[in-house]
Amino acid sequence: MECTEQKISLSCFKVADYFIKFANERGSFLSNLKLQKLVYYAQAWHLALHDTPLFPEDFQAWVHGPVIPELYQKYKHFGWQPISEDADPELHEHENVKNFLDEVAKEYFACDAYELEQMTHAEDPWNLARGDRLPDEPCNEVIKQDWMKEYYKSRVEEN
Repeated sequence: MECTEQKISLSCFKVADYFIKFANERGSFLSNLKLQKLVYYAQAWHLALHDTPLFPEDFQAWVHGPVIPELYQKYKHFGWQPISEDADPELHEHENVKNFLDEVAKEYFACDAYELEQMTHAEDPWNLARGDRLPDEPCNEVIKQDWMKEYYKSRVEEN
């Protein structure tokens, strides 16, 4: 997953737009739940591979996995239905970021929302933020970027 070391001025919304456009181009189902997980994995792998966040927004350890509350609010009116709107991520001057997101999509897009949720539930960053809470207990604790970087960096080193 190539990405050069430069200051990237993206938001989670631009990364989300990339995945929405990706889904639209393939006629694929993309729910808010799945979108959150794809954006999460993009951030996690960028932290692990490049030691810098892809965007500044933080994830919280919600019941159904990592969520950026502002991003959730933007798409919550779709409920469990596919997000049905056009999106332009405007990554024209960020070809390296687009290539990186292509790799994330190649790895994770075929998984459904439930699979992605279960994957995040089995990984340390979400569990560390949730602490001793019950599985269905609400939580808005931030998943620290350092936890994400450390966990996913260790997974890179395993391969």
